[in-house]
Amino acid sequence: MRIALHSVIADGAVDQYRSHHARIPDDLRDLFAEAGIHDWIIWRSGRNLFHLVECDDFDGAMRIVDAAPANAAWQADIGRFVEGFHGPDGEDGFLPIEQVWSLETQRSSET
Repeated sequence: MRIALHSVIADGAVDQYRSHHARIPDDLRDLFAEAGIHDWIIWRSGRNLFHLVECDDFDGAMRIVDAAPANAAWQADIGRFVEGFHGPDGEDGFLPIEQVWSLETQRSSET
C-alpha cells in the first residue's frame, strides 16, 4: 500500500532539517524493514513536507515503529526541527492525507 503524509518544518529550521535528515540512523532503517516499510520518500516545498510511504500495512507498521526505542530516539532528535503533522483536512495529527486522483487507477478502470 502507498500512503501520503504532510508535515511542516519548524520556522527557521529548513536547513537544519535537510542536513539532519539526509540519513536516518541504521537502527531506524532496520526497524522500518522489520515493520514492512519498503520505502519512505520526503519532498519539501517551503516549510511543507510531503511523505510517500510504501508499506505492507500502514497501521500495523506504525504500531511496531511507535513501540520501538529506535523511533523514540529519532523523534526526540528530529522533532526539534518539525512543527507537526497535519491530516487531510489540515487538522493536527499523524494521519494520511487524502488521495484525490491517480493516473494508474484511471487507466485500469477504463480497460
